[in-house]
Amino acid sequence: MRAVLALSLFATLSGPAAAMVGGAGAAPAEIARSVVLIVGSRGNFCSGVALAPDLVLTVAHCVLPGADYKIVEYDATRQPQLRDVSRVRAHPGFDLKTMLAHRATADLALLKLVAPLANAVPAALGAPGFTVASGDAFMVAGTGVAMRGDGKSGGTVRAADLVATGRPGTLQIRLFDPATKGEKAGLGACTGDSGAPVFRRTGSAEVIGVVSWTTGPGNSDGCGGLTGVTPLTVYRAWITRTAKLLGNEL
Repeated sequence: MRAVLALSLFATLSGPAAAMVGGAGAAPAEIARSVVLIVGSRGNFCSGVALAPDLVLTVAHCVLPGADYKIVEYDATRQPQLRDVSRVRAHPGFDLKTMLAHRATADLALLKLVAPLANAVPAALGAPGFTVASGDAFMVAGTGVAMRGDGKSGGTVRAADLVATGRPGTLQIRLFDPATKGEKAGLGACTGDSGAPVFRRTGSAEVIGVVSWTTGPGNSDGCGGLTGVTPLTVYRAWITRTAKLLGNEL
């Protein structure tokens, strides 16, 4: 089993295409406009969600030290424009080895932008104390690839309706396609979807977690099996406190 890994920056910027494996469709407009594409100087790309026009939430393993990161925003002609990130704040409790083993860790980071994004619509954080039960439904929206190994199939926001499995808690949630139950290839996050927001849709969409890792069917390597999520409820105070230090009131 492997975490969602990186692909080429240049493949990402070749143009918008599909995202999420298993034939996922386009994300609803109100959700798609809050999801952003993050690229790193070492060639990786991930997803994130705007919490404010100049503040993006993603996962810590996407913005490791030793590289520079930018947000890709498309202009009116659908040409990619790189937006500068001024500061990166990863949760101090994050442990990379723990995440790579698919165990629960504080896989969260906030990115402060030099200037506000022109087109992003900030998403709302889920309420404190949110709990998840097996079978609960969520929408995952990311900019990752539609075909594993094909970087050109990433870059546009696609969404999948997934449900919680096992005994979900406040430290980790595992989602799968209800049609395949993780036993056969189905809908799910893939390369480039790390950091993708997980939405609960009850009237209005609220972000309750971010994608940390994936598996293939039957816990094999790859995508289309399980989608591992870091829930925000335990870390919500850190998110709001860190956002305030960066100049944002959430």
